[in-house]
Amino acid sequence: MTDTTYGFDTLQIHAGARPDPATGARNTPIYQSTAYVFRDADHAAKLFNLEEVGYIYSRLTNPTVAVLQERIATLEGGVGAVCCSSGHAAQIMALFPIMQPGRNVVVSTRLYGGTVTQFSQTIKRFGWSAKFVDFDDPKAVAAAIDDDTRAVFCEAVANPGGHITDLDAISAVSDAAGIPLIVDNTTATPYLCRPIEHGATLVVHSTTKYLTGNGSVTGGCVVDSGKFDWKANDKFPSLSQPEPAYHGTVFADTFGPMAFTFHGIAIGLRDLGMTMNPQAAHYTLMGTETLSLRMDRHVANAEKIAQWLEADDRVDYVTYAGLKSSPYNHLVAKICPKGASALFTFAVKGGYEACVKLVDSLEIFSHVANLGDTRSLIIHSASTTHRQLTAEQQEAAGAGPNVVRVSIGLEDVNDLIADLDQALSKASA
Repeated sequence: MTDTTYGFDTLQIHAGARPDPATGARNTPIYQSTAYVFRDADHAAKLFNLEEVGYIYSRLTNPTVAVLQERIATLEGGVGAVCCSSGHAAQIMALFPIMQPGRNVVVSTRLYGGTVTQFSQTIKRFGWSAKFVDFDDPKAVAAAIDDDTRAVFCEAVANPGGHITDLDAISAVSDAAGIPLIVDNTTATPYLCRPIEHGATLVVHSTTKYLTGNGSVTGGCVVDSGKFDWKANDKFPSLSQPEPAYHGTVFADTFGPMAFTFHGIAIGLRDLGMTMNPQAAHYTLMGTETLSLRMDRHVANAEKIAQWLEADDRVDYVTYAGLKSSPYNHLVAKICPKGASALFTFAVKGGYEACVKLVDSLEIFSHVANLGDTRSLIIHSASTTHRQLTAEQQEAAGAGPNVVRVSIGLEDVNDLIADLDQALSKASA
């Protein structure tokens, strides 16, 4: 596309995509190939030396995946992106170039349960550690940062409760410390929230969710803002110092604003191998084409259902930030001006057993461990996605035993309300 500034609805369809040069196919083909023929020996050498951009092997780069990378980067306002096999993979890919043994990351207490486990347990095997802090308190975030901290991590709209993070306040803290802010934008999507505009250095996605939108494939993505100076201090040697595997290439010098993106491909995907397959990229590309249309409907349905639940005597409370009663409602206009997404929790009177009965009684809502689907979904986080956490961690994440999480889909909203009504009646009987 040209340098003309296009609207979001145009970019979600066209960004990164061009007619196939061989056939003229308008849809991006699925390039189901593991390897690519070099023009000659000199061409191959330049590719391996990072002197020329092109395709070598699909663990690193693939033409179908490349289109998706460009599209997501464009929608987020970044300079580049690296797609990978899942949202969890994206989180490791985001940390890999900036962390070293003995270093830590300061993270929000309000995170998806699997992310809490990844950060509190799994990353220890890399010699990394995480400090969990309430991100509603920027001073506490600042106090948690020490000389070994290499990043700050949060979710724009937190899973499961739908709490909104004041990204401007948190990015001010990370900027003052000279470290990157990494924002998981899965729940909001770039249509509802653009973290880079609020100071984020990197944005991660589980493309499995709203970006694909139909529950068909898993995937992840790391978007690089291109705005961070990796040479401002000596904290990020992988990007600011000579890389032995590429004859002393300094990524920050050679690739400038694209340093992180090239490192993610040339080293991250090369050595970690968490590659997105081209068919998954194809499905996600098709999903992005309707992103704005879907998100508008998700938000509209979520607002009506949250209001209905809040007025119901069988419900203790609803966490949806789009409600005027929410302590996060004042952040909607600033962080998510087009709506507070469609993921939230509500507490059922009767506690754990009532939640289980509710989930088992629903007919339209699907009981699955996913979100961001066209279908409405529900899960009892304390017994599933957050089961591995302690009771204290569950409460901090907004996933207590009396709470269910809903991801509101695109069905007729009156049908969804009727389904919740009959299930609540059975749960409270």
